[in-house]
Amino acid sequence: MSSEAVGRHMPAVVTLDDLTAMMAADEHHRYEISPEGVLSILPPPGYVHAIIATRLMVWLAAAGVSADRIAQAVGLRIPGPTGVGGRIPDLVVWSKAQVDGVWLPVDDVLLVVEIISPGSLGVDTVTKRNEYAAAGIPQYWVVDQDSAQTVTIHRLTGGQYAVQATMPLAWLLNTSPAEHDLA
Repeated sequence: MSSEAVGRHMPAVVTLDDLTAMMAADEHHRYEISPEGVLSILPPPGYVHAIIATRLMVWLAAAGVSADRIAQAVGLRIPGPTGVGGRIPDLVVWSKAQVDGVWLPVDDVLLVVEIISPGSLGVDTVTKRNEYAAAGIPQYWVVDQDSAQTVTIHRLTGGQYAVQATMPLAWLLNTSPAEHDLA
């Protein structure tokens, strides 16, 4: 199908309900939308990407973070000045268990993690960082898929993220989540 044909069938304004329907119809892509209405269509994560997310989940769970407070690839409602967007971070940690849903509020989110994939560098390190900061999410971690799997830990300070630490994933996994206010 051509982009012209797809464009004729797209609604003028894409909502979170539209994204949910698109994801249900297309298991080979992830769909996100910025609060300003910019649609992103992403391929599914690769093996290394999934292993990084799994290692972080196991690290958190082994340290006592309840499994109902940790999730991979769950939708978050991202409020903005011109609307509500939907982002699907690679990993989310909440302060308490959430009610089931496709697009969850950010109220109880302690941490979002984005693992940089080919082509997502700018969105993950600039666009989403700004959106998550504006939404008041206390911590934002970015994991690069370089040889060290470098983790950059951002902490919200004065409405913006400041880099708290940068380290290889292996080093992070030898610390305690409590050291990062996640226990």
